[in-house]
Amino acid sequence: MDVKEALEFTDSLICATTGKYLNDLERQVFTGSWEGKTYEDIYPLHPQYIEKDVGYKLWKKLSNALDEKVTKKNFKGAIERAIKQQPQSTEAPIILDQKSPPQEAACNLRVFISYSAVEPGRSLAAQFYEAINAAGHTAFMATVDANNLSKSSDLPENSLDRIDIELQHCDYFLLLLSPQAAVSEMALEELRLAKELRFIHHKPIVLPIRVNCPLNSSLNHDLRGYLQGIGQLEWESPADTATLVQEVLNLLASKGDWGDGRLAKYRDIAYNISTIQNNAMFWEESISPKIASKSKIPSPLPVAEPELPSGQVRLASAFYVERVPYEAQCYKEILQPGALIRIKAPRQMGKTSLMARILYQAQEQGYRTVPLSFQHADTAVFTNLNQLLKWFCARISRKLRLPHQVDDYWSDTYGSKDNCTAYFEDCLLSGNESPLVLGLDEVDRVFQYPKIADDFFGLLRAWYEEAGYGGGDSDRWQQLRLVVVHSTEVYIPLNVNQSPFNVGLPIELPDFSPEQVQDLTERHGLNWDATQVEQLMTLVGGHPYLVRLALYHIAQQTITLEQFLETAPTEAGLYDDHLRRHLWNLQQHSELAAAFAKVVTADTPVELESVPAFKLHSMGLVQLQGNYVTPRFDLYRQYFSDRLGKF
Repeated sequence: MDVKEALEFTDSLICATTGKYLNDLERQVFTGSWEGKTYEDIYPLHPQYIEKDVGYKLWKKLSNALDEKVTKKNFKGAIERAIKQQPQSTEAPIILDQKSPPQEAACNLRVFISYSAVEPGRSLAAQFYEAINAAGHTAFMATVDANNLSKSSDLPENSLDRIDIELQHCDYFLLLLSPQAAVSEMALEELRLAKELRFIHHKPIVLPIRVNCPLNSSLNHDLRGYLQGIGQLEWESPADTATLVQEVLNLLASKGDWGDGRLAKYRDIAYNISTIQNNAMFWEESISPKIASKSKIPSPLPVAEPELPSGQVRLASAFYVERVPYEAQCYKEILQPGALIRIKAPRQMGKTSLMARILYQAQEQGYRTVPLSFQHADTAVFTNLNQLLKWFCARISRKLRLPHQVDDYWSDTYGSKDNCTAYFEDCLLSGNESPLVLGLDEVDRVFQYPKIADDFFGLLRAWYEEAGYGGGDSDRWQQLRLVVVHSTEVYIPLNVNQSPFNVGLPIELPDFSPEQVQDLTERHGLNWDATQVEQLMTLVGGHPYLVRLALYHIAQQTITLEQFLETAPTEAGLYDDHLRRHLWNLQQHSELAAAFAKVVTADTPVELESVPAFKLHSMGLVQLQGNYVTPRFDLYRQYFSDRLGKF
């Protein structure tokens, strides 16, 4: 029996008993162990973590699934015996429990419908639900609005577990992308997971339908990246419903996707629009010609029409808060030859917004600028260093509108780092006197692949040092300026002499101060005193996104400050979507949920191991105080202390 067959069997078996497939590290441990490798061979950078955490939990899962004691030494025999006991099939037996979805006939397909309960989203989802089930398939409706859960008879009480299980099992992910869903953290997280599952298990196929959200309308940076290259249809009125329902049913009957046959025109339209939006400078959509012609970003107006926060803050936004003194430092540093700026902060703290402003200032100096988010790279890109560096070069070339010459520079004679360096020297940094500024966002994604991370970040460090040596090619490398953005500490061990995370200008973005929050209330037209500002910050601190979301709704008079304070830590509050996304992520990573449960239920700071502490910090859930952690806000303490009790 080969390792591929054994891994597929085990993956199906674990999913049948736990409701979840193996994650990337578990698959890596399984494959390496099957081939007789030690934990150090499998994961040389952190073998103890792999043995005591990942490996321990993997063998425990297999022990429960096979009903016998399974270890690294005996698991091959246990797997082979289990497969031999199935004379008619090499697939895992179907083991039903309360977490397993209903089993369907082989010809039936499962469709996950993600929608906002705000009309027409709910009615449209219901019509798709009825039609798909009537056609002999199985549909599941999942609203992204937590405060509408009680109205959804199709959702069980423990809805996040059910959502997770249904996503793991579905064949199609039907996303009804309304304006409300477009700013939903839950919708974005469902889409991200669907794309990851698609790479690993070849399903689900993502089917986006724009609901009162035209194909040429602007989406936030993350959503645009996840949808790039995926065909999208459009719903404008009830007159479109019957046609779209039939399109989906035809699709299920053919087991195809939006790119098949007569739907190719929709794919091409959506793809072209997505490509245009992604290849444009990622702030241009929010800058008027009058503003873009100025050399300085305009100061915000004292009071402006409230603006719903949704990711990166537009350059022209009246609600952007200048990060003093960090912005001035960055604007000065980016002008220096071979500059390297490192921006670190938890999620939703304004890192990408600051990066956009740095690149904007560089562009005003005549520099070439390229924003690049690693979050939008397909999982296949991280298969090995060669794939990552080819993608890296190709994406930068596409952004700069340069001919595709990457394959011409890739030779098996030289290593991938040499190939990449030569491509930069010959194609990106030569023949043009204008400096090149790369904004590398979400580099945390690379941390998940330690073997690749060490070489990739070592390459960035080598380029930085080359610029400072003087003589030779240093003049050429001084044209390269880097802005590296990440969410947390580097929790993988990198060679101190090869890491770019201990050189350059470090910027760690803090929460808003009381003075900055007070200023924001005035921009929203709210006449608040210091006591009211303190009440808000007691709950959510100076978290940029959470503060702005509260001020937006209070300024719109959809809720009062008193109502907000009472309901915020509940599913009926403004942060329902935000809190459910965090809870869902924690439930998918039981070790993090258990660690965070200790933090939110303790009255004093809690000491955690470095890896879970760093991961919780990158999620923005805790504050680090040396070796100890505390909940980041009272909002998180109140909400999660009840919901993580089982951990």
